[in-house]
Amino acid sequence: MDLGINGLYYITHISNLASIMQSGVLSHAQIENSGVGATRIYDNQIVAARKERTTPDGKSLWEFANLYFNPRNPMLYRVLREKPVKQTEIIVICFSPVIMNNKDIYITTGNARSWQSEILSRDAGLKRMKEIQKNFQLEWWSNEDGSKIKIMAECLVPDRIPPELIQGIYVLNHKVAEYIKINYPDIKVDIIPEPHMFFQPVWRTALSSNLSLVDGDMFFSQMQTLTISVNCVGVMGKGLASRAKYQFPGMYVKYQDLCKEKKLSLGKPYVLKKEYSLDEELADSPENLRSVEETQFLLFPTKNHWRQKSDIVGIEDGLKELVKNYKRVGANCNNLCNRKTASTLITVLKERTANTYDTSS
Repeated sequence: MDLGINGLYYITHISNLASIMQSGVLSHAQIENSGVGATRIYDNQIVAARKERTTPDGKSLWEFANLYFNPRNPMLYRVLREKPVKQTEIIVICFSPVIMNNKDIYITTGNARSWQSEILSRDAGLKRMKEIQKNFQLEWWSNEDGSKIKIMAECLVPDRIPPELIQGIYVLNHKVAEYIKINYPDIKVDIIPEPHMFFQPVWRTALSSNLSLVDGDMFFSQMQTLTISVNCVGVMGKGLASRAKYQFPGMYVKYQDLCKEKKLSLGKPYVLKKEYSLDEELADSPENLRSVEETQFLLFPTKNHWRQKSDIVGIEDGLKELVKNYKRVGANCNNLCNRKTASTLITVLKERTANTYDTSS
């Protein structure tokens, strides 16, 4: 059966790599019984919760090694945000999908730890794979619609996943890849730098000494202030604005209120401070994170009506407003736009006015 699945993924600490390449991935119960000194990346509450959940045959999740269908998920986000673990210490090991030929596996419809997820037999899971795939192939998730749980669908393998099924190792960057090649010369599988998987930009280029163009996912950037281009009539229909609307519906409701109350206008950006951090929205079990940082949205009008093209003069006025007031709206707002940066943006816009910018917000 061709499921269109290229691999299944195991998130772990780089110090566990030698053991996994030799013995494979062991279930938590196997690790406890064998005395293997594995480096944990999950906190005790998460581990304990998995022990309590059982499969249809009455076994604890502890008795299964778990693989994710999509490793770019709330658990990886949480692990990368958790201190004192360094992002360069986390790796994702890719296993061949032939593991799904094992009739003893279980397939879950979401995070196996969550009671909202179903734990299905292999055959039942395969019958529902199109539905499960639709959920785990998402690029982002939200608490509101349940996608935060569903994107973490798992394949549960009893006891052990053999190392012979390893087909690749994903790492944050080329530096980590070189480290593995030097320190683990016997590894023959591909070692693949994949910053996007680890919520990092694919590339960045400097436009000036204080302004860079970055290709990445802004909502995973961990910046304190996130800028969203909007119109002034309360419509978020395309692009970045549409993504924000569905991923953060509370922000969208506030934006509509601001438009109705005429508090948002061209040349007058509005800083919307959230009552919680994006970490709470994006990370698995955020209540146990040691460090949670606040987030705020900068709603930046680029046109009056969504049918119009972007107004370069209005954008320039908005940037000037930021130059004037960025300290008042929050000291860390200069992560994205301080006085010097805003001035540079104005200069860049003036130089490129000949090119019409049509942000369809």
